[in-house]
Amino acid sequence: MSTEAPRPHVREQLLARADDDHDGLLFAEQRWSWREVVVASATRSAILSELLPPGAPPHVGVLLDNVPEFAFLLGGAALGGQVVVGLNSTRRGEALARDIARADVQVVLTESAHADLLAGLDLPVPVIDVESEQWADLVAAHDHAAVPDAVVGPESLFMLIFTSGTSGDPKAVRVTHEKVAYPGQFLSERFGLGPDDVAYLSMPMFHSNAVMAGWGPALAAGTTVALARRFSASGFLPDVRRFGATYANYVGKPLAYVMATPESDDDADNPLRLVFGNEANEGDIEAFGRRFGCTVVDSYSSTENAVIVQRLPGMPPGSLGRPVDGVAVLDPETMQPTADAVFDGAGRLLNVDEATGELVNTLGAGAFAGYYNDTDAEAERMRGGMYWSGDLAYRDAEGWVYFAGRTADWLRVDGENLAAAPIERVLLRNPAVSEAAVYAVPDPQGGDRVVAALRLAGSLDVDDLEPFLAGQADLSPKAWPTYVRIVDDLPRTATNKVLKRELTLLGIDDVAGVTWEREPRGTAYAVRATAPR
Repeated sequence: MSTEAPRPHVREQLLARADDDHDGLLFAEQRWSWREVVVASATRSAILSELLPPGAPPHVGVLLDNVPEFAFLLGGAALGGQVVVGLNSTRRGEALARDIARADVQVVLTESAHADLLAGLDLPVPVIDVESEQWADLVAAHDHAAVPDAVVGPESLFMLIFTSGTSGDPKAVRVTHEKVAYPGQFLSERFGLGPDDVAYLSMPMFHSNAVMAGWGPALAAGTTVALARRFSASGFLPDVRRFGATYANYVGKPLAYVMATPESDDDADNPLRLVFGNEANEGDIEAFGRRFGCTVVDSYSSTENAVIVQRLPGMPPGSLGRPVDGVAVLDPETMQPTADAVFDGAGRLLNVDEATGELVNTLGAGAFAGYYNDTDAEAERMRGGMYWSGDLAYRDAEGWVYFAGRTADWLRVDGENLAAAPIERVLLRNPAVSEAAVYAVPDPQGGDRVVAALRLAGSLDVDDLEPFLAGQADLSPKAWPTYVRIVDDLPRTATNKVLKRELTLLGIDDVAGVTWEREPRGTAYAVRATAPR
């Protein structure tokens, strides 16, 4: 007799809330009980059954901000076996049209705020505005529809979520019911979430972080979901207080943005107890928790969710944490483990080439269910029966892993390989630096020159940079940026990831802002050029 625990799926988790009159969804001044959320979800499933043509993939494209309709559509798809395709609101023109076509979308649901993104596109499928009379009529016609008698299981497709596209065109990741339900159940238990908690969700719901770290845990635990239409640094704390939020999720740089807002003596006077996400830097994790009186838990994962590294107590500075079983750092050529990282007394990595490899799930695909309509990309990820993340890392003798950047983040300076992420970590030690993006531009003599684009949180003068870098004992002289760009903002995805390929295309000529330059083998910086911001 098998003692294996049953595998969860989103439909059963939602149906478990069908008789729950506790608050399920808050938005602005509106509220719905979980019972009402289930009713609204069944209504949307019935609408989708009418709109989606028989025999075609039951894929509905959703181009919406974090509005209640998005939550109801997720629930409707869960109940009826339809598939929500999260359309990225930062995509434009033909790129957006390609996403819609590649995902076999049969109908696109949008709102007036995004209607202009679809205007003029040659789309072979209908587009419906959920703020229109047409949608209101559909909702009225199917109001209180019965829960559909659909066959849905853990492996059923629930969503298509596009990768961020930081290193190439976005890919549509197949997200099964289990891929949302299991982490939702796991995180809710890990963090002790329950009906008395309120989960504040401001990350875009077309992305995996919002669904798997925000909506999913709340659904599994019967926790109230408080939606923010979009993330706002200045609106974060007022929203937390207004909704009584005890839990929030993030991806990318939101902690840094909130930390950049004016500080008040009563910032810690709020109900927030836990914030969970990934890609925050160490300084922001510690400072955010101290300022707002909460615990911040950061971890490493990707949209594919196949490689996981956990932050643990006692981890060394700069480390991502310790990988879960089966996750290793392998040489992409030999497919063998890389050498342990060796550091000198100042903490400088001495064996970059031998120690740096790719983060790999050696046990297989993990939670990765493949890409939709992209066998070439799947083959690139799955090699030798293992999942290759595309993220560079190195591992010390104690098993702690350090992020080195994407595979596109290698720089070669004077014949030496450098990784971008360690240089960024050094730059972020300067209290005046809020965000650092390191990338390469060609060196006319061969190889690369290092560029650092910096967003500032305080005053940093060109004469301050040389002594600061000289004081960083673990920074190789070859890793000193040749160019430093002081910028107001950085090109980024909707999930706040920096688009380094756009920075690389800009180069350092004719760019807005201020650029500082040093001679390739010198140390002193001088203002190179100033262009209109």
